[in-house]
Amino acid sequence: MSTKIYVGNLPYSVTDSSLQSNFAEFGNVSSAKVMMDRETGRSKGFGFVEMASAEVAQAAISALHGMSVDGRSIVVNLARPREEGGGAGGYNAGGYSASKRSDVGYGTGGYGGGRY
Repeated sequence: MSTKIYVGNLPYSVTDSSLQSNFAEFGNVSSAKVMMDRETGRSKGFGFVEMASAEVAQAAISALHGMSVDGRSIVVNLARPREEGGGAGGYNAGGYSASKRSDVGYGTGGYGGGRY
């Protein structure tokens, strides 16, 4: 079972291969990916590393968290699972509805469902 690690506050000069080599000294790295902006092709300043075991991942987190890389103090911790839903513009499967809102008077939401 591999363990996924979040690496934040990365300098824009960091690549997938340099990220992998930094974590490889602690154990087997399954994958290393710096997240890139689709439009500019530039690094977003964070990435994810998958390591072979939880023990190896914890050792890397302890050693690398707060370390200075090109003058930036990097953040290294366990990645949280991606939250489902949300997506583009905050739409979700439920759509817009006033049933969840206590501040709405008449109507069922939409553009005219405010207080009267």
